[in-house]
This record gives sequence, structure tokens and C-alpha cells, in this order.
Amino acid sequence: MKLTYHKGTILIYGKYNVPYSKWDYRSKCYRALALYYREIIEYLENSKIPYEDEVLNLIPCPRLITHINLREYQREAMERWLKFKKGVIVMPTGSGKTFLAIKIIEKINSPTFIVVPTLDLVKQWKEKLAESFGIEIGEYTGERKNLQAITVSTYDSAYINAENLGNRFKLLIFDEVHHLPAEAYRQIAEMFASPYRLGLTATYEREDGLHEDLPRLIGGKVYEIKADELAGKYLAEYEIIKIGVELTEEEKKEYEKHYKIFRNYIISRGIEMKGPQDFEKVVMRAGYDKEAREAILARNKAEKIAYNSKGKLEMLRKILRENKKSRIIIFTRYNDMVYEISKKFFIPCITYRTDDKEREEILKKFKEGKYSAIVSSQVLDEGIDVPEANVGIIVSGTGSGREYIQRLGRLLRPREGKKAVLYELVTKGTKEVRTSYRRKIR
Repeated sequence: MKLTYHKGTILIYGKYNVPYSKWDYRSKCYRALALYYREIIEYLENSKIPYEDEVLNLIPCPRLITHINLREYQREAMERWLKFKKGVIVMPTGSGKTFLAIKIIEKINSPTFIVVPTLDLVKQWKEKLAESFGIEIGEYTGERKNLQAITVSTYDSAYINAENLGNRFKLLIFDEVHHLPAEAYRQIAEMFASPYRLGLTATYEREDGLHEDLPRLIGGKVYEIKADELAGKYLAEYEIIKIGVELTEEEKKEYEKHYKIFRNYIISRGIEMKGPQDFEKVVMRAGYDKEAREAILARNKAEKIAYNSKGKLEMLRKILRENKKSRIIIFTRYNDMVYEISKKFFIPCITYRTDDKEREEILKKFKEGKYSAIVSSQVLDEGIDVPEANVGIIVSGTGSGREYIQRLGRLLRPREGKKAVLYELVTKGTKEVRTSYRRKIR
């Protein structure tokens, strides 16, 4: 038998029908997704079937040596992964996932392709890899195409170029691996023949349940450790303080008026709101049902009233006053609240409209202590290296457990004698109470 690679697939020439393969009448051979290369080789070896393997065309790799010393839990995670040489490691933000991956790269000592969500993370990974190994680190993005023994790419660029890169690397690493099961991105894993696969994340589960496909794409969860287990030694000790705030009488009337429209609609249609998937049913109806559209708009207005209530601004003023000597990050869901907080309290803000240069300048001054606080919408939740802070204030957020864990993680980098505090402001008597509960039970 003979195995070759062609545009994200393995072509198998011979008389045997091996697992994961189907007969292709066009090429007169069996064909399988490159994803199953390792399983096919193992099957042929175990079945003692002779074969020629011309699948991998690896980039030359020098001897990789790093002087990183792992912590006890990082060593345990690495040893668990090395047993299978595939799978996902789940560790909180600030616990050293990147350094763990670098040590695994050293152990495997083979061409490695690393996939990350953003260009900011491409830059951060390249810097740490170059510092650790002392070699040129490749980049395969929309900005440059430079293949090296260790190459970093974004999910978007890896997806576009997967069929041409899929047989060049032995180790495939996905940072923030919860992105991988998305419909387009999963094709990266499917079109790469890399036999060794590592996923890194602080939050394994997805609300849509697609994380259940990760064992097929990259291997299941092989190690997990939570922030509570590391707090006080490797991460900062922390406290979560939930504060309920009241709506004004005027806000209460407006909230009830709008939310009643939504509530009446779902009752009239017999829809039970037990989770995000039930709300998706209403969204789908909005495409053809005028009343469904009006119900969603009314719900959104009610939500904004709850999330942006005046009571939150007063409570925020009090917390800022009590934490004058702290370094504070304020998180909100809506940009208009970001701008209002920025204007009212003279705090620099970062949103999707903030250009790279301005954002870098704000974060630099925050790190240097020239700014004691910054306020942002969801752009600081993932993919940006944020300087350490010891106080976080969630003015508003989604029901996503991932978002909550990432925000908490921004505060947990160890610091001498400082306890991290995460304040969560929740408007009483509104759906935000349920949202707050949902993000903590995941």
C-alpha cells in the first residue's frame, strides 16, 4: 500500500479498505481526511500490512532546547498529555499555558504549527517562543507568509491555507481551543495530518455544545485544574463580591413595559425559556414573524435598562472611591456604557473602535501606573495581553461562563501581598439576576 497527501486528504493506493477511508472513483484509490492519518498508520502497523508512507513533508527542525522550569501542576499536565500525544489541557488564565506548550514543543522536538485567535496573540507567542528557543519563529497570517520549524498562525489564516500546510508539521497546537469546533475552523484539524495535537484553554465547554466534537478533532480533555486550586500559591488569592442594585422608579416602569411585550409573546407561542437554545427559536421566528421581531427588540431594550441602570453608576462611584490605590479593570457589555463611564469618571476606555496604537498606549500607561483604571467592553476578554490588575468590576456581561472565567483570570496573576477582588453589579428584579446565575454554574 502507498499513502500520499493531497489537499487535506490522505490518498491510499492498494487493495485494502482501511478504517476512516472511502473509495474515490475519480482518483481510483481510497481517500480519508488527513485528520485520521495517525489512526490509519496505527491500523496498518497493528494489522502488519506493508505500506509506503509519503504523507508528511516536514519542515526541517533544529534541536530545540529551552531552560524553562515547569511548576508541579504544569509537569503533571505535560506528563498526562505525553501519554497520548493528543488532547486538551484546561488551566486558568495566568497559570502558564504558553510556557507549558513551549516545554511540550521541546519534548516533541518536531516541526510545530500553532493556531491562535488574534494577531495580538500571534505577536505574543512569537516573542515568547523566540526568547525560549533562540531561533527564528515563522508567521503565517494575512500580513506575512514565513514558514519555519515553529510557525504561528491565526484561525482564519490556518483555515484558508490548511490544505497546503497540512502535511508540513508533526505537532499541531490550538490556543483557545474552544474556537476549534466552529463549523469553518474544525476543517483545520480535519485537513492537517499532524499526528500530535495539543489544545489549550481556560474554558473547555461551549454553550452550543460543540465542544463534544473536540475528542474527534484533537483528543479529549487530558488535564484540568481550576483557579481555586492555584489561588494563594501560584495565582493571587481572590474574592468575589456580588452587589445588587435597584432600578429607579422610572427605569422600573420602562423595564416592565418592554419585558412584558417579550414575555407575552413567548407565552402566547408556548415557548419555554430554559436556555440559550430556546431564545434562538425566537430569533429564528423573527425572520418571518413581525411580532417575534418586536418581542426581541423589546427584550433588548429591557436588557439595556437593567445592564446600564443608574444605580450601577452610583455603586461604581463608591467602589472606585474605596479602591483608590488599586489597579482596576471595569468590564461592561455595551459600548455606550463604556463611553458614559469613561466620560463621567475620566477613565480611559478601550472598545472595538480603539485603534491598535491607542490601545497599546492605554495599556502601557495602565501597566506603568499612570492610569489606575481602564474600562472596556468585551474586547479585553480574550487575545490581548492585559497588564495585571487586582480589582475587577463587572458592570454587565453575558451568561457565558467562559467570559466570566476570562474576566476573573485578568486579576489572578500572582502579586506580593495583594488579594484580587472581583465585584459583580447585578440589577435586582430583572433577568440579569438569572444571567448572573447562569455564568457561574458552567
